[in-house]
Amino acid sequence: MMLARVADSLYWIGRYVERAEHLCRISDVMLTATLDDSEAAATVAHIAMAAMEDREDLAPGQLPMDAVRSLLFDREDLSSVVNSLARARENARQVRDQITTEIWERLNMLYLRITHPNAEYEFSQASTAYLHGVIADLHLFKGSTDSTMSHGQGWRFLLLGVHLERAQRIARLLDVCFGDPSAPEALTEHLAQMAVLRMACALEPYLRVYTAEINPLFVLQFLLFDEDFPRSIRFSTSRIEDYLDRLAPHASVQNRAGPERLAGRLKARLEFADLDETLAPGAILSGVVAECSRIHDAIYETFIDYPLEQRLHA
Repeated sequence: MMLARVADSLYWIGRYVERAEHLCRISDVMLTATLDDSEAAATVAHIAMAAMEDREDLAPGQLPMDAVRSLLFDREDLSSVVNSLARARENARQVRDQITTEIWERLNMLYLRITHPNAEYEFSQASTAYLHGVIADLHLFKGSTDSTMSHGQGWRFLLLGVHLERAQRIARLLDVCFGDPSAPEALTEHLAQMAVLRMACALEPYLRVYTAEINPLFVLQFLLFDEDFPRSIRFSTSRIEDYLDRLAPHASVQNRAGPERLAGRLKARLEFADLDETLAPGAILSGVVAECSRIHDAIYETFIDYPLEQRLHA
């Protein structure tokens, strides 16, 4: 069985890296959309800011560029990209013997890029290019992880963190757009519909399924239920259930049915959801966020923060 501290570090590397990528992509879409001074652009900015937890709409007179700069570089903001990458790197340093040189070098380059003295200047001169560069480096990190790390327990803990974070973030994004039926319709504008798909890196995969018809209901169904798209909630919950099922034999007998049972229940709920739930998605989206939090707690109770006597033989 892997040491609890090692499992914990690998799990959080996955979560922090996925968080950084998601925030960079949302920021990029918001900056691109708000180049146009229109009602649709304001809607996109509202969706982007609301999808970033614990954040509010742009203040009167505040520029999107300033909001994104804070999200990227603010060391006082625990959820900023710079803090996410710093924490991912620190966790990687603690388990340096468990990851490959390629993984460590890629993550270290990401950290040095975001903390470089000229980073904010580079961002101010070419914000889109800078964000695209960070996202591309994050993709390279994930590619290095997949292609150079043995696909054993450590790899599963890392990918477990990636998909748990991804499921929660996509659910949060969809909840902003569809969760409150009393709120004004968020996706009536074509620009806003395309922006939400881009925030989930889903525009081209969506168009291959639904052609050129961008419909809010289809957007919701695709990001919630598509079983093949790697950023849909159903895809991520399937991966979570699979990783936990493979890790379960290494857990203590007392807790073996914990996190994998919760993940299997969430997976089944999405697989067998009916059209009525899609037409009233608030409950299912809030349920995804809540279930992911329960799975996180169960992972800690089972694999990381368990009583010592559970691992000691009498």
